[in-house]
Amino acid sequence: MNRLFHNKHITGLLLVFLMMAGCKSDMDFLTEEPPTFYTVDNAFSTAAQVDQVLVSLYSHMRDIWAAPDGDDWIRVFRGKGTDMYDVASIRRGGTFSDYGTINTNTEAFYEIYTTWYYVISRANLAIYAADLPQISWSSAEEKAHVLAQARFFRAFAYRNLGELFGGVPIVTEVTTVPRYDYERASRTETYQFAIDELEAVLDDLPETTGAGGRLVRGVAQHNLCELYLALGTHLADEGGDAQAAFLKSISYANEVIDGGTYSLMNTRFGGRAEEQEAVIDIYNNGIFRESEKVDTLRLTPNHYWDLFQEGSVNYQDGNRECIWALQVDYDAFKAEDGKSVLTYSRSFGPVFRDAAKDHMVGTLEDVGGRGISSIMPTMYTRDIIYEGKWADDLRNSDIVFRRRFKGNVPSSPYYLKPVPWEVMYNGSGDATTDMNNRSLCYPVSCKIATDKYTGLDEGQNRSNLFRDDYIIRLPETILLRAEAKQRMGDKAGAAADINLLRERAECDYLVSAADVDDAFNLILDERARELVYEECRWNTLLRMGGTIAVDRIREYAYWPETKATLTFNYNLWPIPQTVIDTNKDVKLDQNPGWENR
Repeated sequence: MNRLFHNKHITGLLLVFLMMAGCKSDMDFLTEEPPTFYTVDNAFSTAAQVDQVLVSLYSHMRDIWAAPDGDDWIRVFRGKGTDMYDVASIRRGGTFSDYGTINTNTEAFYEIYTTWYYVISRANLAIYAADLPQISWSSAEEKAHVLAQARFFRAFAYRNLGELFGGVPIVTEVTTVPRYDYERASRTETYQFAIDELEAVLDDLPETTGAGGRLVRGVAQHNLCELYLALGTHLADEGGDAQAAFLKSISYANEVIDGGTYSLMNTRFGGRAEEQEAVIDIYNNGIFRESEKVDTLRLTPNHYWDLFQEGSVNYQDGNRECIWALQVDYDAFKAEDGKSVLTYSRSFGPVFRDAAKDHMVGTLEDVGGRGISSIMPTMYTRDIIYEGKWADDLRNSDIVFRRRFKGNVPSSPYYLKPVPWEVMYNGSGDATTDMNNRSLCYPVSCKIATDKYTGLDEGQNRSNLFRDDYIIRLPETILLRAEAKQRMGDKAGAAADINLLRERAECDYLVSAADVDDAFNLILDERARELVYEECRWNTLLRMGGTIAVDRIREYAYWPETKATLTFNYNLWPIPQTVIDTNKDVKLDQNPGWENR
């Protein structure tokens, strides 16, 4: 770990040097000068260079959420292996559900742990550089704003580390030499450090900004709501004063929910608000040729669908429930930034062409694009949460979570007719084949696919989306407040908050205090309905403590090896063994459940 901190710091400096070199003129390069030894103290000369460190952190946040390089550890961070997501049959070699292979040396744990320390190292670098005497700021407010963003990123990293790994070493200084003596803070101390950081910078973050993507006060308030909820949950397990923490969580949530800046989008809005119908063309055998177009699939848009259309994601687009969004730009993607893309259709999309090839083939819009199913929704996510009285819900409507697919193979008995799920799920007559098929065939969310792919006329295919995407959306704040209320014993208040979302989704069934169960199933189910493909499910499950995570994984995991191998309990991920081994001068204790694994 010490080597990690050092190397990440060096990498950051090299990027700064490159930025500095980019500012030189041709004559500068022709002028001979003796070699310069760059240090942290002389690498920065302008406020713009300090801001570039922040820009690199915004870019890193985008990469963590969007996984433009297809890194599997990011899919784990986003929820693979939880109750909500598993792997398809063609990806079982990359499972994160077989505990016969998951241990303290598992790469995903190391990658996720170290990526947050990379964020911390970059934030520490920006904080240090901002105070260098040679940096000239236009105003005290400008400097305070830069420091507020850097301290936010540091707090955000520790929030994630605390939720996933528990107490971790708190590093606040730029590290210039390797260290092997880091000590773990407690989980309480880790949460409290992040809380203190965010509360210190609240007034230095703007209420709104003119451009999407930059941090605003609501982002910090939302995270304070989550941090105090996490702290209270942990204190309750430890016998501490949890009620005060829950009250603070609710207070910060109130500022976001009721403060007047944010509100749920309850009516049609955005660039496609006037469209009364979305039309998907059907082509024979999925062949994209005008002569092969034989039918259409017609869907009815709604205001929930509007939330996930190009040009409608940012607060600046008129979307009042967007608190923080990562930025994707197609022109930048073409010109210089190959990571400015959402690879969602490819990563999350189904593979009907393998499992239902007698009825549906191709990679066009009618089958959800060019999916390879690197991660797939479990039966819980796609069907169980919408069973019975829960079915009537805009989030389960065909335009949002499409379940209707017409056959495009002329020889199929379902040619140009909806292919029944019973046929896709159980049509082979062989139990193993059917289970494999079910893992490849599933509804397509409007969050991962579209009826209008950008760039097709310029060589793009239907693997990628070029829209901005949410990191924080108001419904998550509402669900955090509902959970805090439930943990304080206010089940009626929790139900009322959940109903804010259910009413917006035009659900027939509204919940009552009687539905608010002590195992938090209602909260977790509603999060799945509202935040599928958005929330980081591991953070949620592990933050809740007890055996909630393992209980739900055992119940809802798709493949049988999970139940067979998850024979121990845990509520934190392990500290990566490499980190423990490298920190040779101070012993780092392993988290419970992972010792000797």
